[in-house]
Amino acid sequence: QVQLVESGGGSVQAGGSLMLSCVVSGADMWNMDMGWFRQGVGEERRAVAIWSAVARPTYVDSVKGRFTISHDRVKNTLYLNMTNLKPEDSAVFVCAAGRRGAGLSAQWYHYWGRGVEVAVSS
Repeated sequence: QVQLVESGGGSVQAGGSLMLSCVVSGADMWNMDMGWFRQGVGEERRAVAIWSAVARPTYVDSVKGRFTISHDRVKNTLYLNMTNLKPEDSAVFVCAAGRRGAGLSAQWYHYWGRGVEVAVSS
């Protein structure tokens, strides 16, 4: 059974930083696309950053230069380092695993964590 468990969310002021972690069990993330998605209140779930073992990381424009997605293969853990946070970054951040090549489209991700809340105050 594949499980994804996130941690690291919290409340910060604008300009601050947070590091999110996602521990993956039951699957080898090396063979999958791994992503961080965000879901704000009343919004659809949207990709933020995608990691793949066979491609460069992909970021949506709004986070380029501020967020960095990375992994630790030994720990089978995905990270999202978020810097220079803005109030509009506030959302629930969810870790997901999908088939290789899934990219930014949530429909190709079949395993989801429960999410962690990120709140950025101005």
